[in-house]
Amino acid sequence: MKKLMIAAFSLLFSASLNAQQEIAQIDPRPFADNAGHWYGIADKNNMINALPGKPRYKPTDIRQIADNILLFQKANGGWPKNYDMFAVLTEEQKQEVAKHKNVLNTTFDNGTGYTQVRALAIAYKATKEVKYKEAAVRGLQYILAAQYKNGGWPQYYPLQNNYSSHITYNDGGMEGIVQALKHVADKESLYDFIDDKLRARIIKAYEKGIDCILKTQIIDNGALTAWCQQHDEVTLAPAWARKFEPPSICNGESSGLVLFLMSIDHPDQKIINAIQAAVRWFENSKIYNTRIKTVKADTLVTNYRISTTDRVVVTDSAAPPVWTRYYELGTHKPLFCNRDSKVVYSLAEVERERRDGYAWYTYAPERVLELYAQWQKKWAPEINVLNKKS
Repeated sequence: MKKLMIAAFSLLFSASLNAQQEIAQIDPRPFADNAGHWYGIADKNNMINALPGKPRYKPTDIRQIADNILLFQKANGGWPKNYDMFAVLTEEQKQEVAKHKNVLNTTFDNGTGYTQVRALAIAYKATKEVKYKEAAVRGLQYILAAQYKNGGWPQYYPLQNNYSSHITYNDGGMEGIVQALKHVADKESLYDFIDDKLRARIIKAYEKGIDCILKTQIIDNGALTAWCQQHDEVTLAPAWARKFEPPSICNGESSGLVLFLMSIDHPDQKIINAIQAAVRWFENSKIYNTRIKTVKADTLVTNYRISTTDRVVVTDSAAPPVWTRYYELGTHKPLFCNRDSKVVYSLAEVERERRDGYAWYTYAPERVLELYAQWQKKWAPEINVLNKKS
């Protein structure tokens, strides 16, 4: 779900907005991860929980969706995660959300924040209602306030005293932010309402964000590789996230970062070098003859989730290349981990609940490798890292 949401968000951002009909709706796909969590998990800490059988607004119900986004926007300009901006809320639900304006559990996780800003900009262009413009500006100011001096962004702001204070690439967090700022910096017409002073701040934040991405690319065994899901906000080193998410080279998040860097026109040599190194890493870290199979299993109830399936790794000579989510620093061995933070080296060694409940393998680098030839011919014609003779 998260990868689909990130891909949909990228597609939304890359679409041309020259024709009015192209902004006559708000695409629900970038909000899908938040909505999925709200409907799938009744969290006692939520302001409100989903009610059964309630309708949702259509993408063309721009005012209603934008008004929901205004309702959920906190006093600091940010948003909490895991609510559905397309939900038709009861008056009681609206009143309850409004009571929590000053509870600042605002985050960039699950596509939160920058997605709402984009939707508000669409609403303003479609309706010319000033309240949507003002809310979008507050959202952008929140994004700017959350940025570290080194250019990175945490998962939550205000900061929380846990792993979420690290620079967060997990699930496309920082990637989504810099993508959003890039469209403002590129003077996309959707953001014509932004004044020169704010645009200058956004351009500076965007440039610092790119610099942070480049500085956090992991040098391992003397060579540039890719990135970790999260990096220490002070040292920039790969860092632990949740107990089963160790410091490592993470191909899923790295793929999104590389695709973003490849979207930059006239990249400087540092960006070119970063892309070339990551592409080489993806090529060298391929796993062949391997397929991950989901099989039925006895129901397993834990404190975390209910599992009714299991996953096994099978040998298949016809399988396309695949990558593990984590590669060990230093050895570059495929890496797995349990909730007790014990590192293991095969999926079979992961406890059932995590084995079946986490995406340990990914095909994300495949898209980078598919697009590399076109990018390389345009921006780095002298060196093709996939050419064994280079």
